[in-house]
Amino acid sequence: MKYICNPLNIGYKYQFNKTFEGKICVSREAADPSMILFQGRYFLFPSMSCGFWHSLDLVEWVFQPLSKIPVYDYAPDVRAVGEYLYFCASNHEQGVFFRTKNPFSGEFEKIEGDFPFWDPDLFVDDDGRFYFYWGSSTTEPIYGIELDSRTMKPLGKRIELFWPSPDRMGFERSGENHVPERTPEEKQAILDQIQHQPLTPEMRQTITSYVMGLPYIEGAWMTKHEGRYYLQYGTPGSGANIYADGVYVSEFPLGPFRAAENNPYSYMPGGFSSGAGHGSTMEDRYGNWWHVSTSRICQNHNFERRIGLWPAGWDRDGGLFCNQRFGDWPRPVRQGKMDPWKDPEWMLISYRKNATASSFAEGRIPANVTDENIRTVWTAASNRPGEWIEVDLGHEYDIRAVQINFADDGLSLSLPEGEELHGALHQERWIDPVTQNTRWTLEASRNAREYYVIKDKSGTATDLPHDLVVLEKGLKARYLRLRVESLPYHQAACVSGLRVFGLGGGNPPDPATEVSVLRTGELDIDIRWVGKGIGYLVTWGYAPDKLYHSYEVFSTSAHLGGLVKGQTTYFRVDSFNESGITKGTVLQE
Repeated sequence: MKYICNPLNIGYKYQFNKTFEGKICVSREAADPSMILFQGRYFLFPSMSCGFWHSLDLVEWVFQPLSKIPVYDYAPDVRAVGEYLYFCASNHEQGVFFRTKNPFSGEFEKIEGDFPFWDPDLFVDDDGRFYFYWGSSTTEPIYGIELDSRTMKPLGKRIELFWPSPDRMGFERSGENHVPERTPEEKQAILDQIQHQPLTPEMRQTITSYVMGLPYIEGAWMTKHEGRYYLQYGTPGSGANIYADGVYVSEFPLGPFRAAENNPYSYMPGGFSSGAGHGSTMEDRYGNWWHVSTSRICQNHNFERRIGLWPAGWDRDGGLFCNQRFGDWPRPVRQGKMDPWKDPEWMLISYRKNATASSFAEGRIPANVTDENIRTVWTAASNRPGEWIEVDLGHEYDIRAVQINFADDGLSLSLPEGEELHGALHQERWIDPVTQNTRWTLEASRNAREYYVIKDKSGTATDLPHDLVVLEKGLKARYLRLRVESLPYHQAACVSGLRVFGLGGGNPPDPATEVSVLRTGELDIDIRWVGKGIGYLVTWGYAPDKLYHSYEVFSTSAHLGGLVKGQTTYFRVDSFNESGITKGTVLQE
């Protein structure tokens, strides 16, 4: 059996971004993923990667560089159309289309576009007609149009399909947990400052929208299922934990569209790696559906992002769903038909466990590797080979998997000599095409005296910042020690999560009790409860048997701000510990 554990374990490329102050900020990024099945192989095209990844099983991915298409244009879109793979990406001046029969050759046929577009999506209907969707704005809608299949020129005029509706769709509201990040006075002070900055009109509008907290609707992706058209879109922005994908439905490719009852479709505000917006939906070769989208880190740079992959599908009423319950825990990927709602096989056993290290920089303490927060890190005090971080699980466990999450912490580098910055979304950047080295050894012990190696990658030239070590048959140990030999650019050892999964050997927790609900607005609910679990999963939906949304928390309360106006909400609080999950009772608000 093979397993995935989000963030997806691929070699995210380093970006050298020029800041407003003229400095260089260095961090990894991949976002806005388009994933398709083409010629028996899965292809993954994310933004800012200078190429694509391909896989035969959705688990092990191989990178293929590209240079003859606009790799510095955001939100690449790919579609399989007969024997061709079609490609396009965002361009505010004039969009261009490309196609190839062999993406590995790097040779693409260029087809001149006829109009500018941002966050594009090409869809080919069953009758062979080409349709196109695009948009990324706080003030404009998602557009649609039919294209000539030979020339890619418009047939008719563009149609406004739907607009932002944050007063009705709570999940479209910006801010962490949909709570505004700034007071009106703070917003005005920032806007006054940028008035004197030498910015392009487009950049000024982008910054203004960000400061004001206006929601974006962007990242269109069309999927047809049993005669209906499901137009998905990203919202409200990738910098917060509530980046999501909503969905509109129609009986026709260009509408009229209505908001689906199950909204948002993709939404992961809690857990280790939060956010799940601007993605794509694909059927694999076995009839399973998958959704891939963007999660956030956004510590070193506002576009420091990762990619997550989750099971998806349709219910008996034609409702599109995505299962993100425990969405960043190990999940088996069978090469056959799968149950998209199957609970995790292994439980999280490392949360808040004691951690020690060979050294640590100020504020980058060892405890950060077990707090289930991808945005906090342990950083060693030096970049010497052999710096280590160790987790004491408290007693012996049956360990089944370890996810090692490397991070970057304020990298200060200069642009390599001879390289130049490229424009990308009103920014200037250079993407390092070189595969970096990430070398480490993972050891285990029962007594903190005798250690043995579980996995040795100290001599392996790989660059997987979210590596997963699977021990499917189990390993008895109490201590896990990660020795870091080298990280990219000779930086000090830096880890955001040393996450351990296995079997606790005890009983699952008692169910949560005294569950109370306080409606704090038309789009908001506060939930509180009493329980003795390590953590909880709040699930909710518009019907008692359609609790498709989830929020993993490590407290006894949660704020749900992604609700739909006028829609009745049903919810349930599940408790979990190191030995299992106990489902609660479905309640109506």
